[in-house]
Amino acid sequence: MKIALFSDIHANLPALEAFFADLETRKPDAVYCLGDLVGYNIWPNEVINEIRKRGIPTIAGNYDQGIGLMSDECGCAYKTEPEKDMGKISISYTNHLVKPEERKYLRTLPSHIRVEYQLNNDKLILLLVHGSPRKINEYLFEDRDEKSLLRIMEQADADIMCFGHTHKPYHRTLNSGVDRQNHFRHAINIGSVGKPKDGNPQGGYVMITIHDNSSITDKDSIDVEFIRFAYDVEKAAKAVEESPLPNEYADMLRKAY
Repeated sequence: MKIALFSDIHANLPALEAFFADLETRKPDAVYCLGDLVGYNIWPNEVINEIRKRGIPTIAGNYDQGIGLMSDECGCAYKTEPEKDMGKISISYTNHLVKPEERKYLRTLPSHIRVEYQLNNDKLILLLVHGSPRKINEYLFEDRDEKSLLRIMEQADADIMCFGHTHKPYHRTLNSGVDRQNHFRHAINIGSVGKPKDGNPQGGYVMITIHDNSSITDKDSIDVEFIRFAYDVEKAAKAVEESPLPNEYADMLRKAY
């Protein structure tokens, strides 16, 4: 079972189109979207409708939730006053762009998707969230304390937990077994299709392969592949510069920060 997971498109239509073209060459068995379809660029409606017409199961990101509720707050953790000012422009402009039908779609997206596999007398539970199971806009960075990350996964009863929100991909394998009984859990940040922040401007997503002999007792029994793809970054950046959005968002696309 090959499962493609993507997230954080942020109204970047050129990146989404390139993602779908790349995905077509890989033929996954299932595709899921982990949210943040909108914000920071000019194509929120187009991105929403490209995903809708393909019938892709999708959860709400924090930005989707804010726009769905027509709020002036996106739940983004801006650290400086200039960032906050830029963020206000982005959410106001996005609210202006998004049409009623697309807004209704965002408002009705679920907060998580849970998939349970029964393999080799083991249950293998795949949990898809945007930020974390506890909060839609909680940031789970790669340097998260192991005990904290394990606690989050144990409380959510997740063997494989996939999430986005930070726009920085990683895979950590943790062992929550006791008394010499291994129970491996996988925390997978799937990165960002349309607004990477890891210094690589290429779009990114993840392909997970679950095998017929996959087991929670074998840390290597699932395959996790991080895929990067090229897209027309300049087209997306120039669209920002030709809009009311702050030009710094264009610079972020070019330099991936």
